[in-house]
Order: sequence, then C-alpha cells, then structure tokens
Amino acid sequence: MPTAVAEPQNKLMDVVKKVSTIATLPEVTAKIISTVEDPKSSATKLHQIVSHDPALVTRILKVVNSAFYGLPGQIASVERAIVLLGLNAIKNIAVAASIGQLFRAGKLCDGFSAKDLWTHCIAVGVTARDLAKQMKLPIADEAFLAGMIHDVGILLQLQTSPEQLKEVCEKAKTSETDFCELERQVIGIDHQQLGAALAEQWKFPHSCQLVAGHHHNPMGLSDQHRILVALVYVADVICCQSRHGFNLTAFRQTLDPAALTAAGIDMAAVDRTRARLDELVSVASSVLG
Repeated sequence: MPTAVAEPQNKLMDVVKKVSTIATLPEVTAKIISTVEDPKSSATKLHQIVSHDPALVTRILKVVNSAFYGLPGQIASVERAIVLLGLNAIKNIAVAASIGQLFRAGKLCDGFSAKDLWTHCIAVGVTARDLAKQMKLPIADEAFLAGMIHDVGILLQLQTSPEQLKEVCEKAKTSETDFCELERQVIGIDHQQLGAALAEQWKFPHSCQLVAGHHHNPMGLSDQHRILVALVYVADVICCQSRHGFNLTAFRQTLDPAALTAAGIDMAAVDRTRARLDELVSVASSVLG
C-alpha cells in the first residue's frame, strides 16, 4: 500500500522539479502577486512595480478601457486604473498577460490546441466572475483569477508528457471514465495535482491553489475551503458543456446540486450566465486571448 501512494507522489515531485525551467512567471508578475498578497502593500507600491514594464502598462490600459470592465470614459494612466479597479483587478490582468503567453504553442490532441485550453481558462474565469457578481459574492476578482489558472496542470502535462496527454484526450472523447481517472491511469497523476503544485510554485493565493487542485471535486473539501472551488467547478462544467475551448475535462459532468449550494448559486443565475456566455467569452478573449 505505501508503494501505491508513493508512486504518484514521486511522479508529482519529478514534474514539479521541472517547473522552474518549463513555466516560470515573469519577474514583474511574481512581484505584483507578492505585493498584492501583502496586506501592508499600497496602490503606490503596485504602481511603482507596474510602471517599470511599458508593455504591461499598455496591456493593462487596453483591458481596463475595453468592454470587459465597462468603465465610463477612457482611463489614461495605470495609477488611475488601480484607484478605480483595485489592486486585485490589476494583479489579475498582469497574470492573464503572463500566463497567456505559456498557452501559445502545442497541440493537446486532434481537435484541440494549447490556445483552445487558454480560451477555456478565460471562459471559466469570466463565468465564475459573472456568477459571483450575480449572487453578490465578494469574491468576483478572486473567482476570475482562480478560473483562469484552474487547468494549468494540463499545460504541464503538455510540456512533460505530450504523448500520454494525447492518449488521455483521445480516450476521453469516447470513454465514460472520468477525465482525471484517465489521467491517473495513463500518466500516473492528474492535472489537479499538477495544477496545485504549479500554483504553489507561482506563489498564488492558497484559495487559488485549492481551486487548481480540487475543481473537479469541491465537495471533498471542508466547508471553509469550499466556496471558491465550488464556484469554479460550476463555471468549468458550464463552459465544458457549452464547448468554449478545450472541453474534455468536464463535458460529461453534470452540475451537483450540493456544489451549487456550497457556492451560493441558484439555477436562475446559471441560466442567465449561460444565455450570455458567448458574449462574455468573446469580450474577454478579445483583450486577454
């Protein structure tokens, strides 16, 4: 029995060791995350960091002035954007600009590319954000970030086990077996385990690490850790069923009523989000894709 437990753990550690060379966040993004997560940080400190990267400044202003945020009038400075949107929103834009670059190349399997995976991650992020706003949950920015990174474990599989990932995806197209179970059978570990490890490596908030590691089974977590994970789970299922980007991980899943309750979401909100999902994803993809 100890050997059976040790093998996936050893496999996970082997992949994690490669993380630093395969998928490192740009230094400025890492600084932004640590600054925003520091309760003693200020808008001034964040502005100082961002202003040293002209390309990031341009990207932030593009997103801020897009329909994604729907602010009245043009915002001409990052300093003003930080004041209007808050530190977390600017952090999320910076993270999206950084990790989006990692999804540029590669093919998951016939019919799906790494870019399709990024489209899916954006879709889950905006869906989770929309649901949180509808239900007046005070975690809309956090939900957007968590949704964007929930499937980063698949990115690691693409870079470390591309042929095995392809096998998993091809099987998932016709098999009734859960996607994560197929990953464990073929690769030895699933994308949730890898995603949690990568989110920890990137020093993302603990809540995002939990989402990356448990978004297919939020009810396995204790009550105090469940809300955000359940919210992203709901968003993930909606987006997979609606075929926005790479959808093999959850397109056979149905929404668990217990997870909806845990996330504080009613079906009326789900229906409203579904009805405008194409528009939500289109707007976000135009500036983040």
